[in-house]
Amino acid sequence: MVSFTHFLILFFPLASFLIFLYKWQHLRRNHTGKRLPPSPRKIPVIGNLHQLGPLPHRSLQSLSQKHGPLMLLHFGRVPVLVATSAEAAREIMKNQDLIFSNRPKLTIPDKLMYESRDVAFSRYGEYWRKMKSICVLQLLSTKRVHSFRRVREEETSLMVDNIAKLLLLPGCNNNNNNNDDDNRVVINLSDMFILLMNDVLCRVVLGRKYSGGEDDDREFKTMSHESSILLGTFCVADYINIPNWLGWLITGGLYAKVDKLAKRLDRFLESVVEEHRSKIGENTSTDFVDILLETQRENGKDHIDDDAVKAIILDIFVAGTDTTYTVLEWAMTELLRYPNTMSKLQNEVRKVVGENKEFVTEDDLDKMHYLKAVIKESLRLHTPVPLLAPRESIKDTKVMGYDVAAGTHVLVNAWSIARDPTMWENPEEFNPDRFMNTDVDFKGQHFEYIPFGAGRRGCPGITFAMVVNELALAKLVHRFNFDLPDNDGGARKNDSDVAEAAGLTVRKKFPLFVVATPSL
Repeated sequence: MVSFTHFLILFFPLASFLIFLYKWQHLRRNHTGKRLPPSPRKIPVIGNLHQLGPLPHRSLQSLSQKHGPLMLLHFGRVPVLVATSAEAAREIMKNQDLIFSNRPKLTIPDKLMYESRDVAFSRYGEYWRKMKSICVLQLLSTKRVHSFRRVREEETSLMVDNIAKLLLLPGCNNNNNNNDDDNRVVINLSDMFILLMNDVLCRVVLGRKYSGGEDDDREFKTMSHESSILLGTFCVADYINIPNWLGWLITGGLYAKVDKLAKRLDRFLESVVEEHRSKIGENTSTDFVDILLETQRENGKDHIDDDAVKAIILDIFVAGTDTTYTVLEWAMTELLRYPNTMSKLQNEVRKVVGENKEFVTEDDLDKMHYLKAVIKESLRLHTPVPLLAPRESIKDTKVMGYDVAAGTHVLVNAWSIARDPTMWENPEEFNPDRFMNTDVDFKGQHFEYIPFGAGRRGCPGITFAMVVNELALAKLVHRFNFDLPDNDGGARKNDSDVAEAAGLTVRKKFPLFVVATPSL
């Protein structure tokens, strides 16, 4: 048995060391003279990673309610500043936009986007400025967007026609859940929206549709959707120093899945680029690949090489497909939950179009003010990329009186800001009227409402996305009346279905099934 004297001999040196260590850390923090943002408690190695949850935008909102609109978290070894107020967002994305315009280096974007050579994930600098200029001035300018009007009108009309054809099939139910007492056709609108955006972008970017078939490499719709999911997947190795073999082990095959997809994408995109090169000089319509290759020929591969061309193509697809179709999906979901809002929208659309026209055209959209308000409200309540793309500070600075070190990652919780009760009345309610007779918009000047981001790293494709959303929604509510399917008990089974699924974009967890009936 150890004597009391021996215990004291062992205990006091250990206790003294622990007291010294505590005081040294305390003095070290104080002697830095830094005022750090409030932080929740962290645990060794992983920091605050355990507090993220399956839907990080919601978890971070809960934490901000306890710790304030500007928090400092630690994802493993990486400090992460989280902004959850319009004031904090303005400071980061406007007042100090240059300091916070960098992107952190992340494993999955690097693997999928040719070492982040796209626009969305590339690090701030001369290369990014060059690629951003090409996108803004040559691919997504107002004039260029207008030039693809025919594509948008044809593809949205085709979607409407496909729904109409389904209604001509008695007893047909593409949910495979027919009810003897209800022979109405149940339509998967989510699939319709995904197909619409894939076909629009294929024609605009690649020059023709790629519908897949037997060759898996031609299943570009599937590959771009997989890319979106993987780009929204958290990679622990980005935040915790671990050996590569351990990274492979704990990610459950994530690296292998990303590498496999990257190879499939590269084979497909390489074939597209070579196909366009082989047709140079032919009298065909100009698509984005043609424009990028023309830029390459005029300026040389030092200006934009093949990997950059492929990265930009993939960037546009990933950003354009999921973010756009989810806006339509959520808008229709909310309209079905609020029938009076649906009726008000249908009345406006049908009044603008009138009795002498069968179809909605883009010329009609400027007269549909309530339609624009519906889209805006859907973007507010269901921000497509709720945490926007992560930023990184390039030097030490102060934000709202707090010290922020260089290299700190930054997340702006645009979803939470858009539901801030100090900025929005009844923020959880879907109410498009709040956007009537107001100048608040989504172009990055009103920081209580930033669904597309703001500043240098704001989304350059806003105009393209919005016109597709408006045209598709207007055509749907003009041509059809919609309802939700009934279950066996007669209840509206999707009436409150607003469950979310995580990814780069936050989409509905379950597809949107509707019953459509012709209105004309």
